[in-house]
Amino acid sequence: MIRDLSESSPGEFVVSVSGFESSSTCGEVHVVNSGLIQRKNTPQIGPDFRAGLPSPFSITSNEVGSNALQKYSEFIFEWLNHLKKLLPATDRVRANQRCLIDQLSAVLLDSPGPPTRWLLAHCLALIYRQGDPVTSSLLVERCNDIIRSKDDSPSSLPTRLAAVACLGSLFEQLGRILVGLFRDTLSNLLKAMKSAESQGRYEIMLSLEKILRGLGVSAVSCHRDVYKAARTCLTDRSLSVRCAATKCLLELQREAVFLWTSELENVATLCFRAFEGSNYTVRVAVATLLGTLLAAAAEPPQPAASTKQGGRVRGSLEEVMDLLSGGFLRGGAGFLRASGDMLKGTSSVGKDVRIGVTQACVVFVSTLGGPWLEANFPAFLSLLMELASNSRATQTPGDAAVTRRCVSFILRSTLGSLLGEKAQINAAKQLCFAVATQKRAVDSALTDGNVETRVSSADVSASQHVLVCCLLELGGLVLGLGSTAGPLLTDSSTALLDTVVTVLLHPATPASLAAAWCLRCIAVAMPCQGSLLLDRCAERLVALKSSPEAVLVMGVAEDLLRSASQNSRISLQRTRAGWLLVSSLVTLGPAVVEHHLSRLLLLWRCVFPASLREQEMELRRGDFFTWQVTLEGRAGALCGQCTLTQHSLFFVCVCRLPALIRSYSSSIRSFSLVYRLRVYELLALLPPHNYKGDNTHPSLPPSFLPLILPPCSELTLLPPLCHRDDLPLVGPALRDTDDKYIEEQVTVGGASLDNDAFRLCETSDEAPAALPPAIALIDAAICLFGVLFPHIILAQRVKILEQFVETVNQLKGQRQQTVQMHVCAALCSLLKVLPLGPDEVRSPALSLLSGALESGIPLLRCLAAEGLAHLVQVVRDPSFTMSVSLLCFDRLKTARDAASRSGYALALGALQRYTGGISSPQHLSTCVGVLFTLSQDSTSPEVQSWSLHSLALVIDLSGSLYRSHAEPTFTLVLRLLLSVPPTHPEVHHSLGRCLHGLITCLGPDLQGERAAVSSLRSSCLVGCGVMQASPDCLVQARAISCLQQLHMFSPAHVNLASLVPALCANLCSSFLCLRRAVVPCLRQLVQREALEVSEHAVTLVKEQQNERDIQETLVHMMVSRATSGKLGHWLKLCKDVLSATSGGFNCHTPVEAVQDDDEVDPTLRWATRRFAMECVCRIIAQCETADPAHFDIALAQERRLHESTDFLVLHLGDLVRMAFMAATDHSDQLRLAGLQTLLVIIRRFSGIPEPEFPGHVILEQYQANVGAALRPAFSADAPPDVTAKACQVCSAWIASGVVSDLRDLRRVHQLLASSLTKVQAGRDTAVQLYNEASATMETLAVLKAWAQVYIVAVERSRREETANPSSSESGAADLLKLVQSDLSTLSRLWLAVLQDYALLTLPQEYSSQLLNICPPVPPAGGSFYTAETLNQARAHYLASWAPILHATSLWLHSTGFVMSDDTPANLSRPATPTSMGHRGSVGGAKSPEDISADRLHLILGISVEFLCSPHSEDQMENITSCLRALQVLLDVSWPRAKIGTDQALSVELLSVLHRLMVTRESPCVQLAVLDLLRRIVTAAQEHVREKRHSAEVDDGAAEKETLPEFGEGRDTGGLIPGRSLVFGALELCLCVLVRKLPQLCPKLAGTSPTGTGRKASVWTLTDSDCQLVSSALYVLSELLSVCSPEGSVSILPTVLYLLLGVIRELVHQCPGCRLSLQALKSVVMCPMSRQEKSRGAWRLLLSSALNTLLGLWDSGHGVVDQISLLTALTIFLRSAVPDVCTAEPLHALCLQRFAAAMDAKDPLVASRCFQLLTSVFQAPPSVAVPYIQALGPTLVRFLQVERSRPQSPEELTAVLEAVRAMEALVQAADESQRPQLVAILLPLLISFLLDENTLGSAPEASRSLHEAALKDLMRLGPQHSAVFRSLIASSPHLKSRLEAAIKGNQESLNAKASSANAAARSPAKSSPSITLKTNFL
Repeated sequence: MIRDLSESSPGEFVVSVSGFESSSTCGEVHVVNSGLIQRKNTPQIGPDFRAGLPSPFSITSNEVGSNALQKYSEFIFEWLNHLKKLLPATDRVRANQRCLIDQLSAVLLDSPGPPTRWLLAHCLALIYRQGDPVTSSLLVERCNDIIRSKDDSPSSLPTRLAAVACLGSLFEQLGRILVGLFRDTLSNLLKAMKSAESQGRYEIMLSLEKILRGLGVSAVSCHRDVYKAARTCLTDRSLSVRCAATKCLLELQREAVFLWTSELENVATLCFRAFEGSNYTVRVAVATLLGTLLAAAAEPPQPAASTKQGGRVRGSLEEVMDLLSGGFLRGGAGFLRASGDMLKGTSSVGKDVRIGVTQACVVFVSTLGGPWLEANFPAFLSLLMELASNSRATQTPGDAAVTRRCVSFILRSTLGSLLGEKAQINAAKQLCFAVATQKRAVDSALTDGNVETRVSSADVSASQHVLVCCLLELGGLVLGLGSTAGPLLTDSSTALLDTVVTVLLHPATPASLAAAWCLRCIAVAMPCQGSLLLDRCAERLVALKSSPEAVLVMGVAEDLLRSASQNSRISLQRTRAGWLLVSSLVTLGPAVVEHHLSRLLLLWRCVFPASLREQEMELRRGDFFTWQVTLEGRAGALCGQCTLTQHSLFFVCVCRLPALIRSYSSSIRSFSLVYRLRVYELLALLPPHNYKGDNTHPSLPPSFLPLILPPCSELTLLPPLCHRDDLPLVGPALRDTDDKYIEEQVTVGGASLDNDAFRLCETSDEAPAALPPAIALIDAAICLFGVLFPHIILAQRVKILEQFVETVNQLKGQRQQTVQMHVCAALCSLLKVLPLGPDEVRSPALSLLSGALESGIPLLRCLAAEGLAHLVQVVRDPSFTMSVSLLCFDRLKTARDAASRSGYALALGALQRYTGGISSPQHLSTCVGVLFTLSQDSTSPEVQSWSLHSLALVIDLSGSLYRSHAEPTFTLVLRLLLSVPPTHPEVHHSLGRCLHGLITCLGPDLQGERAAVSSLRSSCLVGCGVMQASPDCLVQARAISCLQQLHMFSPAHVNLASLVPALCANLCSSFLCLRRAVVPCLRQLVQREALEVSEHAVTLVKEQQNERDIQETLVHMMVSRATSGKLGHWLKLCKDVLSATSGGFNCHTPVEAVQDDDEVDPTLRWATRRFAMECVCRIIAQCETADPAHFDIALAQERRLHESTDFLVLHLGDLVRMAFMAATDHSDQLRLAGLQTLLVIIRRFSGIPEPEFPGHVILEQYQANVGAALRPAFSADAPPDVTAKACQVCSAWIASGVVSDLRDLRRVHQLLASSLTKVQAGRDTAVQLYNEASATMETLAVLKAWAQVYIVAVERSRREETANPSSSESGAADLLKLVQSDLSTLSRLWLAVLQDYALLTLPQEYSSQLLNICPPVPPAGGSFYTAETLNQARAHYLASWAPILHATSLWLHSTGFVMSDDTPANLSRPATPTSMGHRGSVGGAKSPEDISADRLHLILGISVEFLCSPHSEDQMENITSCLRALQVLLDVSWPRAKIGTDQALSVELLSVLHRLMVTRESPCVQLAVLDLLRRIVTAAQEHVREKRHSAEVDDGAAEKETLPEFGEGRDTGGLIPGRSLVFGALELCLCVLVRKLPQLCPKLAGTSPTGTGRKASVWTLTDSDCQLVSSALYVLSELLSVCSPEGSVSILPTVLYLLLGVIRELVHQCPGCRLSLQALKSVVMCPMSRQEKSRGAWRLLLSSALNTLLGLWDSGHGVVDQISLLTALTIFLRSAVPDVCTAEPLHALCLQRFAAAMDAKDPLVASRCFQLLTSVFQAPPSVAVPYIQALGPTLVRFLQVERSRPQSPEELTAVLEAVRAMEALVQAADESQRPQLVAILLPLLISFLLDENTLGSAPEASRSLHEAALKDLMRLGPQHSAVFRSLIASSPHLKSRLEAAIKGNQESLNAKASSANAAARSPAKSSPSITLKTNFL
């Protein structure tokens, strides 16, 4: 909680601690309840610090309780932390210096804890540095006095350590100011160190480091004294002191030149001794020291200083490497000990020493840098190889494996991280030369002697290690370089492939296997080499059949196995090689194995004895060598079966192995171990029920007992069985580090590939290293025990477990630990699988696990705790769980040793891990109390760390139940964090876990502002701050994790300004765990505050292990900044990265450093450049959803004039150039990224017009760039994936419409044409470099691109023909011509693709049906795929088939399904797919009709299969392609006739369309579905019409009344669901109408189409909805013509209900209602309404429909669309049979509706009414006469407008339409009555006329009416001259009015003509367009 600072004075310093509050004017700091500390607005410190901390210092331990003391300690730490940040930012320190010094001195004397004392020391030093440093000597003397104090009580130790820390910080900050006190201080510290404990020695070393840093060269006189002290500490028994000593020596070597000159050998020896017994942290620290010193010796940084001090510079690389080699071979031992080891033939050098030396060598090279390594690599490699071949380093197989791994690590860590790509290629050449040199030496040594002599040669034995190291690194380099390693293979001077292949014949197995691995790396990095390598090795095998070395590597497995017995000299090698090849074959997958399965089964069956009798006969015969070959063969067979898990009869031989070992001694033991290992691995994979009854279970479990006796490292056996969260308790041995490759050798020695050659068959990016068979056998046996034990009878299970317990209790010492470890591992593997069983089994299991909890092996205790948790889980008995908990409580009360207490404490927390957590508050309180007590046991850090870890588990398992214990737990955690010494980092790590659990427990509650919550949140921040200051990397990582969790729940209280720079700094840490904690934290931060984080970020580096997180973090930052004004900066960064010189990537190079420096690291590798291109694509995608100006160049240019914002379209040139650079790179992966970027650019920018050149787009100017980027991808040596992507870009470029010129089109077309030529060649190519699946991918990509281009060309051509039918030349026509030249070839290839896709889609049992459609499929697979690559090819077909299907349909549409025989001459693909039905395998040649039918059914089948199956939204494009293909097919008469004939097929199509309509919401898909439905109905109509026509022709006209019986419904009118086309169409139409108009369904009344529950009167239909409704209504109206008369009667009620329902719903939407009128007219006019059989039913139904329609005027839902209703009424009057409308009361209602409309106030309604009346008056007399009689007078009254002339255009239109209606009435009258009507009409027209006086001033509507009436008079006068003359003669006023109107109109026309002539200045006179005349006679 933070109080409002406005309540205090400007300089006031307010402190409140646990209720103790004081105020002063000593500063501007505010603290409440130990919460956050904040400064006021100004950074200055107030004028006085006198009372900054008065209250707390007056409180003693006797005055307040422990809680207050805890709050006090927390407050002190917070205050010091804030003071540390405040002091550098202020200039008021001097005024308050005395007050601050007094206060801090008081803290110094108050026994501060480690974090507090470091902060205190730093603050004191800052005060003197910022203030007056004169009095600093007094504090130095005071600290020295404290150190000299004789008080040795434990309470004085913290003060003494704080004094030491203060001395270090003072000298560090003040430097030479205190140089006069340096000697006394140094002697005091060195004297104190002699009697100091480990904490004191640790602190003194750190202090000396700071003193040296501060004094620099001024401390030269005492460097020797410091060196002597550090020498002692470098080999201290405390590992923390060793680390501190290395830091001190590292600082010392900056000025003390003698360390890397005269004393270098002594320091190196000390470092070797420091490696002994060290952990990972110590090894890293000591290796850093040693490597730095060696680098200084090799490249002296201070040559002048070295000569001045008389030191001897060891400038030779050979001498430096001699030191490292000596340490590697002899360690830190003296001469006598090393000589003794040499004489004994043993080595006393530990693995930790050799691994430390290896790390030091890496530091040495890394310090000197990549340029040094590149220049000195040949010499460096030679020296390394000397080390690898030294006999002392390879005395045993285990030592040899460790040595090889160490040398490989040095090469990988230096070459892989320091060198660029070019330098790596040169290094690979040097490695190749080294391999060739060694191979020549071996060949020369093997020229004489027999096989035994050759194999035992010392030179050959030594060379194998050199070859292994070189070949493994060579493979790693090639794998990392990828396709950029191509020059290595083409360089004839290197001859890399020849060199590596020759090593395959090396007599040593490790060397030959390493060569095989190197060849595999080459094939993976450059797939084009795979086929060549296989052919080459096969040729050499044929030439070297008799060589055992050649047989080891390559051959035909079956021939090798069958010929193994023919030559005893190479039987073992042939057997091993044969089964190795079988195992590799099995890894290719089921598609390959199934073709060879019968042969494999036969081979496996021949290896094992067929029966027990044959097995017994084997045991009685055979010698040692025979059994060697037999066991080798059976082990190889089992390895293949492990992959295939195929059942075989081989188990009976396992129990006979002991007899064989007794017979042939230990010489056969190694073979038996491997054999047994294979058996156990296979048995663990197979389901146990497969081998029940095979006598397996009784024999195998007893065989486990001998296996658990050999010792096995717990670090290989137990970690997989332990819980991963418990492993940190064991220590750093199991930590995942950068050096794991060699660090694991400390615990597991001897891992090597030659232990198991079959590991070569596994898929891995790293060289496999198998454990020795004896160790691997233990793991396999334990795994198998867990599988078999549940299937053994209960009595035997109990017996086995009791035997385990008895064995463990009887043994003692190391043997007991080994057996206990193996037994517990077996038991835990069992408990993870199944329920244990009854009580008889639980008791021994509990006894075994409880005994293991007391073991002295930490990892075994972790395993036992995990086993107890699983035991409680499988028993599932609360009483048993409680009994186990009570057992743990009891043992914790009585146990006194640390091992037992820690084990049972962990079990207490882990017990509920798998039972759903802790739910009992009482049990929780008990656990918390016990663990609280144990965690405060400062005498045993182990007990503390284990109990705190258990407490963290309890917190996690309790959830919200733990909140009542949160506050005391926070108190405990903070107290321990502030008091536990840094020499126990394991305790701090467990405390961090507790803090993390507490943050998770509180969760979002941490956002609260209550005092209690604020206090807890403050405790979280303090705890994180303490852990961040810890020197241990794991503790720092845990602090970052806690801050990440806190940011998740309470982001406002995490200070990003300090957190983000710290995270970015830790990204460069040398500790992997720290980097792994930083990256996800940063990723979380940028997802929420990307802009803020990017502003605070300083650096981001590449991290291989967290590459995905790093990339996502960068992308989030990049995208957020790119769309907020930093677009140009990020694009420039990507461009600079992309244009960097091809080299390497320094992992410590800041990527964002470009903000300050325009130069980018010139050694970026292809992976980084590819990531830059991916970032460009992400930026483009993000801009799509941002400002529209990013893709509008005119808008962007306009806005740039007024804003500083950047837009993407302005950088289009840079985007294209970046894509071009990437697409033309040497790296295939980068080329793919460049082509993908180019594809994105084309899709996003192709439609943007160029404002300066109308009619053009902005991409046109980059045609040359696009063409140049694409051209290399179509070269002959281009990889298939690159060509495939380029084809996609080509099709997109052509389809975009950017290029319209024919010449430009031809450039890109030629690229596709060349790829098509390659496709036609197909399998006939001489050399196949890639997998068949790659060829399939490329072929399909080419054909898909052509299909897309053809589709675009056809559609564009149709659009242009529609828009401009007269134009003969256009860009679309040119494009179509280009495609049509290859269309005959393409069509056949497209059909072949569709055939293949159909085969791949159909289940296997239905594939034979395709033979009836297509020619026989090749037995090796399809047209473009092989059977072995079926699964790989399926994915490529899925990505390509849809456009090809659409294109094929368009081609068939263009041909009209007419066959042509223009087979291209150059088509060399197999004839089967290209003929597509021309030949049949059984019935000979097919007719064109059959071929067309086959093709039609193929397309229909593929489409229906795809549309029927569920798909995700991302396949919408394929759905659209399918629908368009079907639409195109149904545009052709022949397939339409086929579908119309086959009603079952039509019904199936309708069901598919119905499903698609229900599952897809896309308007375009739904419109396409209805369009397809319309075409299907049209096809059915044509079929019915054809049948009727045929019947009419056959039967004659006399029987026409019987003809319409054709159609659905027949004589009964029934429609069968599922078989009826009409019923299916009705379902589909109903689905559309109800979804868009829910009111049609009574159950859905009151809802809206969107499901929001709105009323029907509120919503309106969109344009797409209107189209859908219109299409559905059209189909409804057409269905009646598909039915028979009876069938039409069956569906007519439904059709009318839906039509009138739509009218009812849309009657309130004027535009919407008109959609249904055309459909209504089609229904009313249907011929079925006039057929004799259906006339009566139709009349009744139509009458009912008319009655419903008339009732819509009175619906009561507001204003209705009277126009639409009148139109519908008129349709009934004009189109229906007369009986429908003449019946009463319908007739009266109709007249009433028209009369009301004629009197409507809306002139639009009246106008439309008169139009409709006109059509009614023109109807037959039976319809027209009643309406004339009834509505004629009303019409005449309306036309009497003399009193009220029209004032608006709408009223004018109404009057004119009324005149037309009157004319129609006149024409409809009889001849006798017509003059009377004309006599009525003419006066009405004359009344509309205006005289010459009023014509000029009359309104526009009146003048228009005048003109129209005058024209009508001119037209009607001559037609009815008699009536006209009579009327004029009898009415003088009408005559005068007419003459005046004519005269006025003539004058008006003359005036207009004269003005027009004057304006045009034309002498010609214009005559009026209408010549008026008055003489009508």
